[in-house]
Amino acid sequence: HKGSSTPLITYQFLCSICLDVFTDPVTIPCGHNFCKNCITEHWNTNDQYLCPLCKEGFTTRPDLRVNTFSSSSEQQVSKPGEVPCDVCTGTKLKALKSCLGCLVSYCETHLEPHLTASRLKRHQLIDPVENLEGRICTKHDKPLELFCKTDQTCVCMLCTVLDHKTHDVVPLKEGYEGKKVELGKTEAEIQQMIQKRRLKIQEIKDLADLSEEDADREIAEGVQVFTSLKESVERGLNELINTIKEKQKTTEKQAEAFIKELEQEISELMKRSTDVEQVLRSEDHLHLLQSVQSLNIQQPPPTKDWTEVSVRPSSYEGTVVKAVVHLEETLCTEMKKLLAESELKRVQQYAVDVTLDPDTAHPNLILSDDGKQVNLGDVRKKLPDNSERFSRYCIVLGKRSFSSGRFYFEVQVKGKTKWTLGVARESIDRKGAITASPKDGNWTIWLKNRNEYKALADPLVSLSLESPPQKVGVFVDYEEGLVSFYDVDAAAHICSYTGCSFTEKLFPYFSPCDNDDGKNSAPLIISPVRVK
Repeated sequence: HKGSSTPLITYQFLCSICLDVFTDPVTIPCGHNFCKNCITEHWNTNDQYLCPLCKEGFTTRPDLRVNTFSSSSEQQVSKPGEVPCDVCTGTKLKALKSCLGCLVSYCETHLEPHLTASRLKRHQLIDPVENLEGRICTKHDKPLELFCKTDQTCVCMLCTVLDHKTHDVVPLKEGYEGKKVELGKTEAEIQQMIQKRRLKIQEIKDLADLSEEDADREIAEGVQVFTSLKESVERGLNELINTIKEKQKTTEKQAEAFIKELEQEISELMKRSTDVEQVLRSEDHLHLLQSVQSLNIQQPPPTKDWTEVSVRPSSYEGTVVKAVVHLEETLCTEMKKLLAESELKRVQQYAVDVTLDPDTAHPNLILSDDGKQVNLGDVRKKLPDNSERFSRYCIVLGKRSFSSGRFYFEVQVKGKTKWTLGVARESIDRKGAITASPKDGNWTIWLKNRNEYKALADPLVSLSLESPPQKVGVFVDYEEGLVSFYDVDAAAHICSYTGCSFTEKLFPYFSPCDNDDGKNSAPLIISPVRVK
């Protein structure tokens, strides 16, 4: 029987063609009723228009009239989100009621037996709901008609005498009302939490705006101070502005982080509020209680305690004064550096090509084939003891001499612990004892013991250098009587001999010094001059 799934459906509600409850029932002229599709298909497949029940014939195809007894024109097709009729085949109509006895949802047509059959009238009908099986106790197969306050769960009658015997059990309606009161309090608390967080957002925004105003004031003061200085200090002004903006940016980032976190909490709270409101609108006792249990919405979601949280605006006190003091120091350093760079570039214009003179080299010195490098060897070579050669000290001079004008050359001293560089006059003693000083005809500086730099004047002058030079520049202005030394890479002036009186030829002077137990084996290298 096609309609056997519907309990106790009387014959008067069955179509005699499909033997199921009427779907879109219609009446033909003889008074008998059929499903609209059933009678239409029956006549489409037969040559005569006969009533399937009484066999009355019709010369023309009769008009089909809606059966108002078995159908309502107000019935609607089930839409997404609406509970469909469980009995309808093909197009599902919207359910009018759900039966807790049958665990079936019915449209208006299929509900008719529950309204007329005495046995079915005893079934409990409720507004249509989905998942009717969820309203039955899975353990005892009985309707969930009670609420256990002890375990906060819905139970059936058998549960109360077995698993929940000593528990506080109340009817669903009482549990529904109590839970509704609790949810109302929860909703009020959530709304209060949302309001507090909105106020906190406004507080943070106000503090951030105040901090921004302070920053703007400081920037304006800084602009006023720095714009009165020369163009050379504009970099200092930009640095001040950037510093203040970075502080403000830090404040803004902190505020944004707090706001983002608060808005996230508000979003979660509003979501919870929506869930609570949706449950609160339900008139279904069981649905409300089960929703509270399954969604866990009775308690607000975990949130941070924002009571003591606040944005700490950056302090700008003394920023401008500190910046000016720092600028003064920086300008002093930068001016020295700029002057040194300018001076170095100026003297580098007088660069000359210097090569070592092997006829002046001490026999223990090793010169490269190109005459650009020198270091101390372990063996004393057998060389002619000509008048130009140094025989007591490990010294070598450049080939080219200078008796006027300006000249400049650079020497790499990287990796050495000892060295001596400068210029010497032609008459310097090359065979006997000499002192490293202008009175003996040499204007030099040296490095001893890795980090002791001295100008070999009379007396010696200790030099304080910020960092060990890797390349040393030597400049001579013959007419001016000037010999200057530079740290090329740092573009820094090392020292100068001034007021010198030159009357002889001057030669570049080099001494790689002893090997210092192998620690000073690196050569002195005459480097090509590259103007920066």
